[in-house]
Amino acid sequence: MLNYLTSDLNLEILVRVGLTLFVGFVLGFEREKHGRAAGLRTMLLVSLSACVVMLISDSFYLESLSATGSVSSWHPDPARLAAGALAGMGFLGAGVIIRQNSHIIRGVTTAATLWFATVIGLAFGCGAMGLGLLAAGVAFVVLHILPLVEARMHDDWYSDFSVKIDAGVTSLEPILNELKACEIKVESMDIQTGHQGREQRVLMHLKYQKSDLVGFPVAVTQRISKLPGVQETHWHA
Repeated sequence: MLNYLTSDLNLEILVRVGLTLFVGFVLGFEREKHGRAAGLRTMLLVSLSACVVMLISDSFYLESLSATGSVSSWHPDPARLAAGALAGMGFLGAGVIIRQNSHIIRGVTTAATLWFATVIGLAFGCGAMGLGLLAAGVAFVVLHILPLVEARMHDDWYSDFSVKIDAGVTSLEPILNELKACEIKVESMDIQTGHQGREQRVLMHLKYQKSDLVGFPVAVTQRISKLPGVQETHWHA
């Protein structure tokens, strides 16, 4: 193995490692800029580790060829270490996914980027530099261009809305009518009744079109809070 790593292929090895570090830096810079925990250093280490794993795996295979001199002899599987690296990457990726509440999950893109950084490192490590550069170009479009497209999409958003009402003064019907007027669909409700049935706490799971994250919830809660019998309102973003 050492003969392979110290042979006249040193320049090619440096190119593979250099391309890996370059793409890892681009991926890590994008995540770091968005304040993600798995940022610049993490992406660089992940991609570099995958590249080194693939170089070592490749060197085992080439060394076995030069040692036996026969294509019919047994040779180590060059994909075995790569498969182990991808499997281990799943644990690191799962660690950056955070479930904030019943409907918001963060870190999925960062986990996918970590997995992609591993694949890029393996690609460059085995010498598939053309494929690696092509994949890196596509990843650049996905991470930098697609967010501009997503910002213009009218997709569904989900939030929770809790309200405390005086059951002797009002019912849920006026609240549901106000939400319907705001083009909000109530997916489900959890109702808690207080002492002697005078108070009710209702948690509603809402579905609506993407809108202003600040202005829209404020406008909705103000409309609901003005209804008679409404004591408290809380928008769970």
